[in-house]
Amino acid sequence: MSVIRVRNLVKIYRMGDVEVHALRGVSLDIAPGEMVAIMGPSGSGKSTLMNILGCLDQPTSGTYELEGLDVSRLSDDELAEVRGKKIGFVFQNFNLLPRMTAVEQVELPLLYANKPVPGKTRRQRAIEALERVGLADRLYHRPTELSGGQQQRVAIARALVNQPTIILADEPTGNLDSRTSAEIMALFQQLNREHGITIIFVTHEPDIARYTRRIIHIRDGLIHSDEPVLHPATADPALLAGSSPPIAGRSREVPS
Repeated sequence: MSVIRVRNLVKIYRMGDVEVHALRGVSLDIAPGEMVAIMGPSGSGKSTLMNILGCLDQPTSGTYELEGLDVSRLSDDELAEVRGKKIGFVFQNFNLLPRMTAVEQVELPLLYANKPVPGKTRRQRAIEALERVGLADRLYHRPTELSGGQQQRVAIARALVNQPTIILADEPTGNLDSRTSAEIMALFQQLNREHGITIIFVTHEPDIARYTRRIIHIRDGLIHSDEPVLHPATADPALLAGSSPPIAGRSREVPS
């Protein structure tokens, strides 16, 4: 069974008397454990598709089944519950709060879940998620005390803490240099390979798309091509072992 099954997806935005057709009938299937890139120029519909796949928006018509559940007509509250249980999000700008430590950032999805997780359990799960992305020694550091790559790892840990089956990553390396981008892609490949998490990227960077095993090109609200990557790029796993150099001014780690 497909983890994602989309059929004839149409999205029309109305701006006064003007209709903007962002999606014009998209159909696709994504199997459990796939690692997929969605590419397309600005205005192609790729971000609209990502928002619908992430249960952040609803289609005008068509169907979207997520793990067998038709989510295309759910209420906002029902969509929020699905997002909290099944989907983790990673964004280009990290979206970290400046005054919170790494472990506090990762706790947030558990704190604001429909059924909030008790404090002790919440802290333990956040620590485990940060350990999973190689930040066991950065638990109590704030964003200004972390490199760009480490900040993105915190964001990935935050996406993982609810134990989702799917991660949606929107330009996750857009603010990173090439070496740090390779470090982050090594982490995504590890999560996909070792934990079976389905990972879907939106990216405009062909070099990043080559780390996946399938590339979907969107143009003018339609799928222009959908092809396997025969020889995916492989990031060196050694990049995950403390690749970021020390940064002056980091705080001493003490339990919170």
